[in-house]
Amino acid sequence: MFTGIVEELGSVVSHSPGRIRIGAREVLGDASTGDSIAVDGCCLTVVETGDGWWDADVSDETYKRTTLGDRQPGDPVNLERPVKVSDRLGGHIVQGHVDGVGEIVDPAPDLRVRVPRELLRYVVEKGSIAVDGVSLTVVDVLDDGFTAAVIPHTAEVTTLGRKGPGDRVNLEVDVTVKYVERLLTWRTGPAGGASPEES
Repeated sequence: MFTGIVEELGSVVSHSPGRIRIGAREVLGDASTGDSIAVDGCCLTVVETGDGWWDADVSDETYKRTTLGDRQPGDPVNLERPVKVSDRLGGHIVQGHVDGVGEIVDPAPDLRVRVPRELLRYVVEKGSIAVDGVSLTVVDVLDDGFTAAVIPHTAEVTTLGRKGPGDRVNLEVDVTVKYVERLLTWRTGPAGGASPEES
């Protein structure tokens, strides 16, 4: 589990069909094989480390459902280690499971992101959303996406300050909303009737 508070701006060293190498320093301080690190909001497992880099295996499914396959050597990426039980939850609960890919319409500081239609129902005003692993608060919900204010510090220490119109970003909606939807669907059934157990 993550918080959406980026710890370090790393960079892509290389990537291939099955593996990606990330350049980093801070997140490697206590990293071991098998640990998780979020890369642009996508939870990856450390499989090898070296001086200033770490490798992760990446499945075709992950490349397909995220922007990791778009990244080229030298591209910056947002990095975050999992939250410790004793840590403050500075952002919101982020699983590192990307729900979809959006597209920047207007850049920071008044960020506007176009969202896949199937994810719009989870986006609520003043709710939380992770954009490339960065915890943001939704300002306005639009017909095709949302807006969020990006403060200067966030723009400086994450990739959001470097991205412009047309750039693709990983999106993770608030998991709480998805659980509520699932429970309500189970309780009332897809068409609003009683659940199968009550029929």
